[in-house]
Amino acid sequence: MPELPEVEALRVFLDDHLVGKEVARVLPLAISVLKTYDPPLSALTGGTVTSVSRHGKFLDIQVGPLHLVTHLARAGWLQWKDSFPATPPRPGKGPLALRTVLSGGDGFDLTEMGTTKRLAVHLVRDPAEIPGVARLGPDPLADSFDRDAFAALLDGERRQIKGALRDQSLIAGIGNAYSDEILHVAKMSPFKRTNSLGEDDITHLYTALRTTLEDAVARSSGLAAGKLKAEKKSGMRVHGRAGAPCPVCGDTILEVSFSDSSLQYCPTCQTGGKPLADRRLSKLLK
Repeated sequence: MPELPEVEALRVFLDDHLVGKEVARVLPLAISVLKTYDPPLSALTGGTVTSVSRHGKFLDIQVGPLHLVTHLARAGWLQWKDSFPATPPRPGKGPLALRTVLSGGDGFDLTEMGTTKRLAVHLVRDPAEIPGVARLGPDPLADSFDRDAFAALLDGERRQIKGALRDQSLIAGIGNAYSDEILHVAKMSPFKRTNSLGEDDITHLYTALRTTLEDAVARSSGLAAGKLKAEKKSGMRVHGRAGAPCPVCGDTILEVSFSDSSLQYCPTCQTGGKPLADRRLSKLLK
């Protein structure tokens, strides 16, 4: 799933490639992709892109007074095209979900692999009309998101820290992959309880959060959209690397599997050398 660093890199890429250009047409090609119907997508035709912004994991392309807002979900992606075939694609065929063509002939496709269709496109007058945007917590890369702001968010929380980091209503933009990376940098168990964090723990976790995300954004900066997935994978220290050696201590990276996801961690760096039980409500094995 694209998370904050990849979506931010896409925002920068699209800001460079879209702003100031005229929209020729927007074609929905998967029934499930479009979540709003008023205004219609045809309202974008002839409009000029004025800005590209990000709300957590949501991309927001402003065309005049309207906002074309996309959430790529788990298997969605954006593919830039310098040109398109003369014949429009047939709806419902393959992974293609939506096509946006500019007056110059270039533009982008939104695609989604797999059978579970969660990619979402909204056309709204105000992004706050979208429930997923309206419920977002603060952006962790915002200047105002300092250590004290982070501590205030955690105050009163009583749950596992990995779940807290992934909660979009608490902090916007962090998902399964970067929560694993942040906790590895912080040398903290994913099952540590938020209410057990001391002041030094909060400071250490905040520093790990900021540096991990800032480093990932820096690595992705300037890359074309088609290269971002590979950059994300190559930059991971523990996520998606079960069975590989930890780049810090050399211990074997382990995994905990759930029904629809998994997490990876280093026992030596994060859990005092003890493996976590591989079940949803895991506790450290005794």
